[in-house]
Amino acid sequence: MFKAGAHEVLVHLIENESLPPMALAMPSDGLWSDGSGYLQHDESDYRSWIVNEVPTAVTQVEPSIKDAPHFLCGLSMGGYGTLRLGALHSERYAALSAHSSVTNMDDLQSFALSDTDPFILNEDRPLDVLTCLKANASNLPPFRFDCGTDDPLLESNRILHSELKAAGIAHVYQEFTGGHTWQYWREHLSDSLRFFAQTLHPTVPA
Repeated sequence: MFKAGAHEVLVHLIENESLPPMALAMPSDGLWSDGSGYLQHDESDYRSWIVNEVPTAVTQVEPSIKDAPHFLCGLSMGGYGTLRLGALHSERYAALSAHSSVTNMDDLQSFALSDTDPFILNEDRPLDVLTCLKANASNLPPFRFDCGTDDPLLESNRILHSELKAAGIAHVYQEFTGGHTWQYWREHLSDSLRFFAQTLHPTVPA
């Protein structure tokens, strides 16, 4: 909200590109260290927070959207959460979109997590994005991901794209000029919102 102006981007697209109205929920993970990975930790279940608790909280605020399609979108560590949780809980989401994503635990540990806080997991599902996507390939919603050509996570995203192609898993992957920055994410959030609108209304311009 404050660094990418997500609500402003959405309003602009609704007013200027006739995107259907959407409700934005922008949860953090409680600012656990440098990031929880949206995983099930020993002391707190950040996976359930995103998958179960946030939708419940949103519909309490706005009951009229209870039965509306749900989408999942994130950047960096949130991109990891989007792709992994979207694969593991594919029945809950109409589409997924991720930007500048962490794709594996090595990247998560080195890129997004602090070395000073304990990272003790109580997960019973695979941690690697590709493994989760492949395990649920027959049930995945439409999904896309992108990465900047100056982003340190570019190679990991390229590998994920290549492995998905080799596995025959349909997806959209794009690269754009830019790095791991709020400027990049603000610009390309529009791609996610358009992608979501197109899954509901195929006539919406790309």
